[in-house]
Amino acid sequence: MIKVVFFGKEPVYGFHITGHSDATPDGPEVICAGVSSAVYMTANLITEVIGLKPELSAEDGDMLLKLQTEQEAVRCDDILQGLRLHLSSLAEQYPKYIKVTYSEV
Repeated sequence: MIKVVFFGKEPVYGFHITGHSDATPDGPEVICAGVSSAVYMTANLITEVIGLKPELSAEDGDMLLKLQTEQEAVRCDDILQGLRLHLSSLAEQYPKYIKVTYSEV
């Protein structure tokens, strides 16, 4: 199962995503690919386009992105709210494979 934790709600300070969907063990994991694509695009927007340097780590099945200040979080809130909306929609469609939760900053 893919587990998504968003830090804060308004503004969102970042996220920690772990796991794999294991939806199709004998073929491509379309759900995992969709989540990964959205998450990497979000991280690239924040680091390469906006130019911020959040706490960031990425390994197979584990990505953490955490903004350091409220000012950074406010600046990136629309992007992170879009990711939250996208992943929450996937979690509604595929509740056995994705779980979205929230944590305090």
